[in-house]
Amino acid sequence: MVSLRPLAALPVVGVVADGRTYRHLLYLLVALVLWPVYAGVVSFALVFGLVLSVVLVGIGVLIVTVIGSRLVVGLERSLANRLLGTELVAPDDLPAAADDGSAGSTASVRAYLAAPSTWRGLGFLSLKLWVALLAFAPILVLGNGLPLIAAPVRYPFAQQFGEVNGEPVVWTVDAAPEAALAAVVGVVGVLLGLHLTNLIAGGARSMAVALLGVEGGADAGGEADAVTVDREAVDRGGNDDGDAGATGDRDGAN
Repeated sequence: MVSLRPLAALPVVGVVADGRTYRHLLYLLVALVLWPVYAGVVSFALVFGLVLSVVLVGIGVLIVTVIGSRLVVGLERSLANRLLGTELVAPDDLPAAADDGSAGSTASVRAYLAAPSTWRGLGFLSLKLWVALLAFAPILVLGNGLPLIAAPVRYPFAQQFGEVNGEPVVWTVDAAPEAALAAVVGVVGVLLGLHLTNLIAGGARSMAVALLGVEGGADAGGEADAVTVDREAVDRGGNDDGDAGATGDRDGAN
């Protein structure tokens, strides 16, 4: 069975054989789907809450929105773990009583509002807007590049790239040399789109690591390092004891 890992290690073109690229692309597509939902719910909650804040109902709406955002943050953490390669775990900055619901409602609300993870999560959701906007670039490049790759087998055809000043931008391919050129342009466009995908997903990954939780692998690595250090200390201690015993035996023999 041929492994794709050596192909993925190639410069420039290896991105095509790297499975992470397509997970990153799926993450950006999901971001485009979820962004209108986030924007609609948050906008409605803010407007409704601010308008009705004079009768205290709006304040309740705002509080519910802030606390409810933790559920959305949990979804985003799962998406980052599955598609961006992170190992994030939820922060434990909530008191146990508030987390399991044994505390009173007022104390639980105060605990949720006082938790730094609540506001970091809101910050991530706000920044996710820019991820969704930037995601349009690689998707548009890929959408225009992929049809051009098949130009040698489907010409004559006309490829539209959008509009400028209300006029459509169209490339009409009706000859073999032009079809070959279109295929080369398509390959370059696909490679550019995939590299843009990884670049934007890398920025989203950094945002997730900074705002959505702590890396579980980092903690595990720290414990492993500690165990290694302890073992080395024990080994050194054992060697020192052995050396001392050997010296004592030599002195006794003399």
